[in-house]
Amino acid sequence: MKLITSSSPHIRSGETTRRVMGTVLLALLPALLAGVWFFGPRALLLVLVTVAACVASEWVFLAITRGPGSVLDGSAAVTGLLLALTLPATTPYWMAAVGGVFAVVVVKGLGGGLGQNIFNPALAARALLLLLWPASLTRYAPVGAELPLFSSAADVVTAATPLHSMVMPALPEISLADMFLGSIGGCIGEVSTLALLVGGAILIWRKVISWRIPAAYLGTVAFLALVFPRGQEPLSWMLYSLMGGGVMLGAIFMATDYATSPVLPRAQLIYGVGCGVLTMLLRYNSLYPDGVTYAILLMNACAWALDKLLPPVRFGVRKGGEAG
Repeated sequence: MKLITSSSPHIRSGETTRRVMGTVLLALLPALLAGVWFFGPRALLLVLVTVAACVASEWVFLAITRGPGSVLDGSAAVTGLLLALTLPATTPYWMAAVGGVFAVVVVKGLGGGLGQNIFNPALAARALLLLLWPASLTRYAPVGAELPLFSSAADVVTAATPLHSMVMPALPEISLADMFLGSIGGCIGEVSTLALLVGGAILIWRKVISWRIPAAYLGTVAFLALVFPRGQEPLSWMLYSLMGGGVMLGAIFMATDYATSPVLPRAQLIYGVGCGVLTMLLRYNSLYPDGVTYAILLMNACAWALDKLLPPVRFGVRKGGEAG
């Protein structure tokens, strides 16, 4: 019998990449169904185009580079679905496809491949699209609008998002019930807080994500919104801030990405707090009323440093590295 030694870790698990990605797809299904319900068939077609662009880009990239990985592991499909859910239903199909190619080829593939990329591919692609075509990424259709499937949706009457309504009193007020259920203007996957919470519960129940990052992120946003309210009664402002924009989608599905978030418990808490602080700073001081995309991307760049600066205390070792 041969004794085979290998580098750590030595703990084996029955989880596979395909199974984890399948769980994430399942958890995203409520948000997808809600988006299709509120924005119609065009939202579903936009999702299919984005996912197809990501999967095709993955297949071509792996065929050319002969690198490890497979389109069958589901990671490209997850990237495509996440990207599509961060887009308005009125986004041109070609634009979504460009974002999908950029996410998979540039951010994920050239960034080292699955598990090696520094930035969340879906959010990095959304940031690129927002920089290049801000008008298209901030044009939101009202709930129930009949969006054309194949012709341009640019002439559709746009609706204000809850974040715009909060800072512009002249706009009609949106009820908290509508925000919780999703009957509001916004991106496909961010409108229904209920659907996102159901998805988050699935991920935590299946132990795909930890509660630390979402709790720290949402708790920080809630605290800062309550202490520094703008334009509303503090409690209402806090609830609007939590349910408006992409905070729920970002905290549950984006900030918890394995490759771009810390792995150590204390680091995860600090990371979540950082995401929340940056989100509120950007919401209060930038041109865009949301801030989630850039907040998470900035914290992605700090994830490795947080893991290094906040190591766990090893059993039997005192503070300072001395044996106990």
